[in-house]
Amino acid sequence: MPRPYLGDPKYTIEVLQKYHFVFQKRFGQNFLIDTHVLDRIIEAAQITKDDFVIEIGPGIGTMTQYLAEAAREVAVVEIDRSLIPILQDTLKDWDNVTVINEDILKVDVRKLAEEKNGGRPVKVVANLPYYITTPIIMGLFENQVPLDSITIMVQKEVADRMQVGPGTKDYGALSLAVQYYASPQIVANVPPNCFMPRPKVGSAVIRLTRFQEPPVKVDDEKLMFAIIRASFNQRRKTLVNGLKNASDLSFTKEQIESALTNAGLPLNIRGEALTLEQFAQLSNEFARLK
Repeated sequence: MPRPYLGDPKYTIEVLQKYHFVFQKRFGQNFLIDTHVLDRIIEAAQITKDDFVIEIGPGIGTMTQYLAEAAREVAVVEIDRSLIPILQDTLKDWDNVTVINEDILKVDVRKLAEEKNGGRPVKVVANLPYYITTPIIMGLFENQVPLDSITIMVQKEVADRMQVGPGTKDYGALSLAVQYYASPQIVANVPPNCFMPRPKVGSAVIRLTRFQEPPVKVDDEKLMFAIIRASFNQRRKTLVNGLKNASDLSFTKEQIESALTNAGLPLNIRGEALTLEQFAQLSNEFARLK
């Protein structure tokens, strides 16, 4: 290693001062300054010399340095243009890193995996701001990107939401979507003092291991997710009312009650009580009505 890792807070401060870097609130920037957490992320992501890794939101390249040491090749996607010269500096000792100055939601990740990894499954690693966690994760899953796993640092409550089951207050559309595509496992809790600047809330590292096949059989995925969204949009209402009021579903009250009965569910049940299997079964009942 030619110089200290960026996980060392002194070195991080040096780099930020050298470039007069100003943290952007709109990008939710918090840089990791804890080498133990960085080691834990690499270990949890199971990065090997065979892997092509995509890192989302590298910041000043703190985790990128660790990834570059562990992986065959790394592509980093950074939206903030002011970070690009910093990344070119902090990553100049590694020749296996490509920096892409782009919004990850506009990047064709499938094409990137095809070009850099022959279409084989890639590993994604990221430290994501709260406001964009769900669109990024769902974009990767829904666009059929060849994925092995996604290992991400997110706000603790978001990590909790991804892995809980029915009947808990955190259970919702995100829980079901993640668990349809992947097996979630929280691998580390990370307190605010591991970041600069220090966030107000705790974070967690969660690994989402992509399923080869979804755990439930669904005739129409889009329909199932529309039903899931509608059932959580108005949590306090019964499932019948939630589905009847949904703008993107056009079933009558009679059809909704009949589908629930055929799926063996009581008419007064709420969406938050249903398992993924029950949502799949209900969605297949509705698919027959179309």
